[in-house]
Amino acid sequence: MKNKKGFLKIAIDSPAAAGAGTIAKKISEYYNLFYLDTGKIYRVIANIKLKFPKKFNEKFLKKKINNLSLRELQNKKLINDEVGAEAAVISKLKRIRKLVHHYQINCAYNPPKRYNGSCLDGRDITYNIVPDADIKLFVTASVKTRAKRRYKELKSLKKKITYGEVLKSLKKRDKSDYNRKIAPLKKTKDSVLINTTNLTKRACFLKIKKIIDKKIVNGNI
Repeated sequence: MKNKKGFLKIAIDSPAAAGAGTIAKKISEYYNLFYLDTGKIYRVIANIKLKFPKKFNEKFLKKKINNLSLRELQNKKLINDEVGAEAAVISKLKRIRKLVHHYQINCAYNPPKRYNGSCLDGRDITYNIVPDADIKLFVTASVKTRAKRRYKELKSLKKKITYGEVLKSLKKRDKSDYNRKIAPLKKTKDSVLINTTNLTKRACFLKIKKIIDKKIVNGNI
């Protein structure tokens, strides 16, 4: 799609719990971009399947996705590992991805007019959803670091789970994300690698801000 003048599109891919969501939110707030955590859409659908298995059909899902609110995407219950595991399974289904694809494209290229652009993070954003993004990032961290972050997040929500269980779950999720046949997680050649293992949130933000500002100053956006 043709880029609008002054319209900034940022695409971020990352494995689970790498810190991409936190980074994307900060960047979106700073540059006034519409932010979408695309993985949350699959988690919403997974949650629906777990709660209403008998209603889980294409017609029902299409209606839910078309009426999907940002509030639903921010539901803290969606970070549950059971929901995450189910999301990894349904995200492989062509019929599900087709329903979600249009929603993601619309958010990336047609966000509300008050925004200066869009910022999407997920697993296949840089090459499948916004292939002409102005900035492409691949955010990652060691699996142990990611497990510690997710464990702390779940404990803060009073979830009864061990670090070992979280680590095992993340390894399983990584294997699924990297090896699925449809839109697998991968780093594209034109994506900038951001390893957050030893970076503070502030340092990570400043590193990415420098990349974006350089692009803007050079007149490429």
